[in-house]
Amino acid sequence: MLKNVSKKELSWIFYDWANSAYTMVVTSTIMSLYFMESAKTALAGKVADPAVTANAYWGFGNSFATIILVVLSPILGTLADYKGKKKMYFNFFLWMGLISTLVLAVVPSRFWIGLLVVYVVSAIGFAGSNIFYDAFLVDVSEDKDMDRVSSLGYALGYIGSTIPFIICMIIVVLSMMEMIPLSLTAAYRISFVITFLWWLGFSIPIIKNVHQKYGIEPEPHYVRQSFARIFKTLKEIKKHKNIFIFLLAYFFYIDGVDTIIKMATSYGSSIGISSIMLLVILLVTQFVAFPFAIIYGRAAEKYGTRKPLYFGILTYCVICVVAFFMSPDRDVKTLTIMFWVLAMLVGTAQGGIQALSRSYFGRIVPKDKANEFFGFYNILGKFAAVIGPVLFGAISLATGKANYGVSSIIILFIAGAVIFKFVPEENEAE
Repeated sequence: MLKNVSKKELSWIFYDWANSAYTMVVTSTIMSLYFMESAKTALAGKVADPAVTANAYWGFGNSFATIILVVLSPILGTLADYKGKKKMYFNFFLWMGLISTLVLAVVPSRFWIGLLVVYVVSAIGFAGSNIFYDAFLVDVSEDKDMDRVSSLGYALGYIGSTIPFIICMIIVVLSMMEMIPLSLTAAYRISFVITFLWWLGFSIPIIKNVHQKYGIEPEPHYVRQSFARIFKTLKEIKKHKNIFIFLLAYFFYIDGVDTIIKMATSYGSSIGISSIMLLVILLVTQFVAFPFAIIYGRAAEKYGTRKPLYFGILTYCVICVVAFFMSPDRDVKTLTIMFWVLAMLVGTAQGGIQALSRSYFGRIVPKDKANEFFGFYNILGKFAAVIGPVLFGAISLATGKANYGVSSIIILFIAGAVIFKFVPEENEAE
């Protein structure tokens, strides 16, 4: 699987292995469960439905983190285009994410708003480091290898995330069953410490071996100049027709992908699926996602990147249709089976659609402005992720039925697919 992968490429790939522990343990499962339980306990007797309110606040918290990144992404991307700056900003956000993840282990569980605030800081650190991680793809890999390398990153990320997650899940489940002398709160906190150690340890290769290859020469007052370059790029971006239209399509379809990733566990909890079952389902999803991320990469080599991307978007449309029929009025057994179906479908498409979007974009951008363009790539992706969780939370509060919020996302997938149809066929930067 890693045949003919260079040391730089492997070091880059392993950061997906490292930070995917955060995605799985913090974003998707343990932190979501911990927050939901803490918030529901604190809100009991104060609101009509503590579960729906807690679920909405979780969505609002994710949206706030995204808004911060929307503001920062183009600025940081432009600054990092100067030679020698990309690694500095990557390290800053990496340590922000690491330290705040560790802090989650010491915030008292009764302070559910405090937990949400620290989580938001960790999410900013995680996503901020990924802006520069994604942009490093052009520094470590040639155009012809980007689909394969990007897909391998996601594939190893899925497997890498399962190892700390299994450890954390065992600790949490044993605590739930009172088979070890640990409270459930202590088990959650230990999970955050494990995530911190895993993320830190496997980040060492990219810190040591990956360096900026492309960039522009530093100039006087480069911070002020970077703002001028942002406006210049905004004015000129329409000249890069393939980049402009792709970013517009990406804005729509990645909204649904990110929303489903962030809201899956809280959604499952709100419809009555047990915490243990949710952990098992999401673990199996990772194992399903591993081979499919590689399959998407190979499909791109054989059929081109566009067709697998369309297939991934179609899969998410099916997910939204299935979610629509997951009425809270159904029995828990039926809902659990349907959630299994949703999770397996997500596993087949999630890594592929993210990996091929990243590699497709990496091929069409000018290499010496990769950070600047990846800043806009991330800003559109993150800004879209503001809409999804807010829509999810607002509709859940208004109707009391979270399945309506999930199913409405299909509009964004359809819009993304239609717009992507108009992206010119060029494979090289203009």
